Amino acid sequence: MARKLREGLGEDFQASTALPIWREALLGIDWISLRMSSVFRGSGVPRGDGAGVVVVPGFMGSDQYLGDMNSWLRRIGYTPYLSGIGRNADCPDILAQRLHKTLEHASGETGNPVHLIGHSLGGVLARSAAARWPDLVASCATMGSPFRGIRVHPFVLQTAHLVRGRILQRQSGTADKKPHCYSGYCTCEFLDSLRDEFPASVPQIAIYTKTDGVVDWRCCINELDDGTDIEVPGTHVGLAFNLQVYKHIAHFLAGPASYRQSKVA
Repeated sequence: MARKLREGLGEDFQASTALPIWREALLGIDWISLRMSSVFRGSGVPRGDGAGVVVVPGFMGSDQYLGDMNSWLRRIGYTPYLSGIGRNADCPDILAQRLHKTLEHASGETGNPVHLIGHSLGGVLARSAAARWPDLVASCATMGSPFRGIRVHPFVLQTAHLVRGRILQRQSGTADKKPHCYSGYCTCEFLDSLRDEFPASVPQIAIYTKTDGVVDWRCCINELDDGTDIEVPGTHVGLAFNLQVYKHIAHFLAGPASYRQSKVA
């Protein structure tokens, strides 16, 4: 698996692929289905023990759109924390350092390691944080996160190029230049952590949907054949509001070390 990760992360942001992005228009179905369910109100899922949970937003997003998930986590008995990374449109190594500060704060307040949940690129940041600071992380759940390589819709690729250009422009004239920042060829600690094996001490699940219109779902799974890759129906953006995702996360947080793919009613 490490070899596959290294190969995938060697790709510069050039891997666009024809994905059915029109499916993302069905996001509203995910959102409505969740809000109509008793699960969203906190019924029918295991109760939390007050543990800290940090939810990390995806590419171009901020903590605000994850408000529903944070409120739900509080309802079912956890202590949610905003990621504190700002908008996810900056050097990933800088964002990972901001996330580290949040993990230290949350762990210090709760007295225990913290659960990490990441949506899309936020899940890649979460995995990097778990690999670099495993003593602070109780578990890691990703939702449509391309941690095995970047194969995305051309529109997303174009936006990533714009973000990379802005990062490089900001670095211009500084002593800390990183010419390969925001690419698979960067030598920063963020990418190095993703190229290594994920720490066995941190339980993980990788949630994905084969109807993803933004990211190639094959980049979002471990391929470990141990039940930690979890397929759900729905859209890429809608994974943050997906009823099946919420059910899986509730059961995973209640017993991360033993949780495996299972049918949820």
